Parts: sequence; C-alpha cells; structure tokens
Amino acid sequence: MQNILNELTQCLQQDERLVIDGRLVKNKIVELALALDESLIKLLLKNASIKKHFFREVGGVLVFDKGDFQKFVSNKQFLPDSYTAFKNKIGLTANGEYLTEAKEVVLAWPYKDCVLEGGQTKDDQKRKEIFWNTTLAPDEIDRLLSPKVLTNFKRYDKKGEGNANKISFGNNLLIKGNNLLALHCLKKSYKGKIDLIYTDPPYNTSGAANTFAYNNSFNHSTWLTFIKNRLEIAKSLLKETGIISIAIDHFELFYLGALMDEIFGRENRMGVIAVVHNPGGRQDDHFFPTAHENMLFYAKNIQFAQLNTLGASDEKLSQFKFSDSFGNYKLRGFRRSGSNSRKIDRPGLYYAIYYNPKSKSISLKRMNESDIEIFPMDEKGIERCWRWGPNTLMEKYEKYIEIKKTKNGYDIYTKERKSDYQGEKAKTIWNKSYYTGQTGTHELKSAFGKKVFSYPKSPFLIRDILQIASNPGDIVLDFFGGSGTTAAVALEMQRQFIIIEQMDYAEPVIKERLIKIIHGEKSGISESVGWKGGGSFLYAELKMENAEFSDKIEAARNTKELEKIWEQMQQTGFISYRINPKTINENKDTFGQLTLEEQKQFLIELLDKNQLYVNYSEIDDKDFNVSEEDKKLNRQFYKEK
Repeated sequence: MQNILNELTQCLQQDERLVIDGRLVKNKIVELALALDESLIKLLLKNASIKKHFFREVGGVLVFDKGDFQKFVSNKQFLPDSYTAFKNKIGLTANGEYLTEAKEVVLAWPYKDCVLEGGQTKDDQKRKEIFWNTTLAPDEIDRLLSPKVLTNFKRYDKKGEGNANKISFGNNLLIKGNNLLALHCLKKSYKGKIDLIYTDPPYNTSGAANTFAYNNSFNHSTWLTFIKNRLEIAKSLLKETGIISIAIDHFELFYLGALMDEIFGRENRMGVIAVVHNPGGRQDDHFFPTAHENMLFYAKNIQFAQLNTLGASDEKLSQFKFSDSFGNYKLRGFRRSGSNSRKIDRPGLYYAIYYNPKSKSISLKRMNESDIEIFPMDEKGIERCWRWGPNTLMEKYEKYIEIKKTKNGYDIYTKERKSDYQGEKAKTIWNKSYYTGQTGTHELKSAFGKKVFSYPKSPFLIRDILQIASNPGDIVLDFFGGSGTTAAVALEMQRQFIIIEQMDYAEPVIKERLIKIIHGEKSGISESVGWKGGGSFLYAELKMENAEFSDKIEAARNTKELEKIWEQMQQTGFISYRINPKTINENKDTFGQLTLEEQKQFLIELLDKNQLYVNYSEIDDKDFNVSEEDKKLNRQFYKEK
C-alpha cells in the first residue's frame, strides 16, 4: 500500500496543474480524473505499478477505473497534509464515499399527491406522498443542470389574470417544475441576491410514516445526496447576509445537521429550534410521543447575519403598567441576582449609593446627615452588585431609576421603558399556538371551504420565521413550496417571494391561495400584520420534454396505457443512450409480469434525464415550439437582450 502511495504522489507531482505552493491538491486530481483528462491518463499510464492498479483490460481495451482511483485519492492515507486533508472531515458518507466529494444527483418524481389514505380522517395521521427516485452518476449528467425554458407565463393581481408582458427582478415568482432544476435556473439572475431561504423538505422517516419512499428505495444515503444537491445551489443564491432555515424531524436531524455543517460551515450554525406542534405528543410513537419538530438556522456568513426580535406582544406590552412624564414603564430590581452577581464576581459594580428621602436625590458621596447609605446586599446579607457602574447610574438616574421604601430600608429599581422595548428575542423552544386554531389546516379550510392539502405549515410559524430573519422588501425563497404558506405569509408581510413546487397542486392550491390573498380575503395572520389586500405575482412552468412522459406514466391506470406511452416515447421522446428499445420490445412478456408500480418505475428509468425539460440553449429549435412571446420573456428572465 505504501509503495503505491509514494509512486502515485511522485507521479502526480510531475503535472504542474495539480501542484499549488509545492503541494498536491486532491480536489483538482479528482476533478481531472472524473473528466478523463488526457494528460493525466497518459501520465498515469507511464508508471507500471499505477497502470496495474487503476487500469483494467476489457476485450483487449485498457479501461481507466476512475471510481477506484477517486476512492484511493480520497482516502485519508493519501496526502494527509494536503489542502484537502481529512482532519476537519466529519466522515459523512453515502454509498461508501464522502458525501462532499460525491458528484451524484438525485431527482425525485412524485407518484401520488399529498392525500389522506382511504379510511383516514384525522389530521394527525401521516400523509402519503410517494416519490420515485433517480440517482444519476456524473457521467450521466450532460446538460441536466443547465438553464431551462420557462413557459405558460401569467400575471396575477387585483385585476385578475393577465399576460406577463414584462419580467423584472422585483417580481414575486411561482415556478412549477423539478426544484433542483428550477434552482439552477435562478442562478444567473439571483445568485447572491436571496435574503432568506425557508424550506420544509420531505422527511425520510422509517416504517409506515415514511413520506418519501418508493418501496423503501429512497434510503438514507440517497436522501442525503438529494438534500445535498439542493443545498449546494441554494447556498450560492444567498446573500452574504443571508440566512437559511430548514424544518426536519428527528429521524434525519443529526445527519442533516452534519451535512449543513459541511456545506455552510459549522461556524455559521446559528441555532437549532424546537417547534412544539403537538403538545400532547403523537401517541402512536413507540417510546417518546413526538411533540415537536426541529428547525436548523444557518448563516451564509455568521459575521454579517442579524436576527430581529419577535416584536412586542400584547402580553408583554401590558407589563408596562406604570407611567410618569417620560411614558410607560415597568420595574426591575437594580441589584443583580443569579450567576456572576456577587461582589467578588464584579467588584467594580459594588459601591454605595446615597439617597436623600427629602430631596429624592442620589449621590455617590454622603452630602448631609440625612442621606441613607445603600449597598447591594440581598436579604441573606450576601454582598451582590449593581446593574450599572456609578457613572452610568448618575447619567440615567432621572429617567431610569426609582427608589422605594420597604420594611427593611430602601430598594432601588430600574425603569424599563415601553418606548425602549424592541420586542422579545426568539428562544430555542417555540411553544406558541402553532396547533389548534393556528394550524395550517385550519387556515386552508377557511380559505377554500374544504380540505385541499394535508399537513400545511402554520402561517403563524412562518410569520415568526420571516419576522426574525428578514425585513420588508427582502427576497424569500422556498423550493419545497407545498401548500404555499411561505408565499402567502411573505406577500402579507411585504416580502418578495420565489416559490418552487413540482407537484400538481402548484396551481389549484398555491396559485389560488395567493389570488385570494391579493383580493383581500382574510387569513389567520392578516390582522397581526395589517394586511388589506393587493400585490401581484408571476406564474411560470419549466417547459416539459421528457417530464411530460413521466406525468403520463404516473397517471396511467393499467399496462395497456403504459404500452401506448412506451410507443410514444420511442417516436418522440428522448430515451437514455444506455437503452436498446429493441431488447425491451423483444421482452414484452416479461414486462407484463411486473406490477403496475414496477412497470411505471421501469419506464421512468428509461427516460434521458438530461431532456426532462427543454434546455434554454435550444429555445430557438423549431421542434420545441417555443412561442416568440415566451422567447422574449425567457430572455428577460435570464437577463439577456
């Protein structure tokens, strides 16, 4: 092992592209190897030991095993002192490889909408949202992540539905399509422009409550890769002052946290919040009834990140029950208590205050015989300390100090002014009324008159997130749009929003919900934010190519319908280069033996994922029938003339 390590090190040092400041750079080595760089391959072939170790003869042809080479180079024994040494790695892996070095992409195809299964009537029963999952290796990705053509543009405001004649940076956007690809479409116009990302991804739970699986195939490592793909592009869209918040339950909490540490940096972790949504706990849990979910908050750059307070609640404001010529106030003891409150802890804050009851004045020295000496001694005779130093006390005395006579002498208080109160800081446990009447289900039932979505987020929860992590005019992105709660709350709180959703409810739920809000229909938070209606948004879809076939496959009710779709795929679809249609047609009987779900999964796997949607580079190709109006709007969206 040591010999091949040394020989490979010496060999690679001959390529100046791989050396920076006299050291080999691992990530550059891996990058060129995966790209089958001609110069690197020739260099490796010159060494007999390396040739024997990393090349295989197949049918008389010498083949480079780039997978094995990547694993070898990524091993911690190779170049332990290089720039990419693993001393800071936490070892998060997927399928035996370090997740941060994996180039795989996971796409997800919804099979069923968010619906309650037959016989289910309670909101606390888990939704059934089944996805098919396709994992693509680096050599299968050609133009998958390149910009796509958008179509079906519509503008909505108080006047109703209209044509989207112009697209500008300040538009609210609702985009229907695969969220990974849609995120990459945003990169050109919105890179470094997003203020806040909030999203609630599908959870990869275990057992019957699993909301993101097809025959349990969407396993832990695939889920991690799926999330990683989206977080990496999401990070690039954030401002340096930007913040991202992700909801997650406990099944993937630790792994998502580790992944966030790797992508955003552990030093940029702002906190982990527990959101109580079911105070009674989910009683069907085996050990501990679950009463909360979690939210991870990370900054793009912790040095620039800031949080607002939650604002002033009526309960807090009612505590300012005293008043004087300066306004309302409440009292707080001027003597410190608790930790670090003793004289030995803060000797500079232990001093005598002299109070004259007749003139109601204070001084730091005895001015006459009637002055009363007051030290910060507690009821047990322990020497404590004051909240302020002597100079601050004398500066603020008139407006902020009150002295009251007690049985044992005099007590000194600070006047906390209502006018100075900025609101309460958000704590790590959010135990508000995010359940009962403030659930998202209650909100949507009120708006639509019936149940249209299972387990939407509470608008009051989203309101609090937007309150602390954004300001009016900021851009808020949610790439798992769900029922559109983020969009609805952002609109009412005067934030600009970008919402991405690939499921069919993007139109009947999200779009219609926003239209209702624009027309001033009251929602749960309307009064608390002063919303009276107005605003606008643009709706658009990624123009489907192979994705249209996936929709047809999902909707098929029997094998005959799927066979017709397969015929259409051969005529007008883009089939993976690895597939020989003739072989499939010759084994038609075997296909018929599969279950309907297996047949659907099989056909989806045949589609070329690089052609799911029409690539923007092919917008002028007549075969894709892109209208002149759509061409104009796409060029505006991508900021091209």
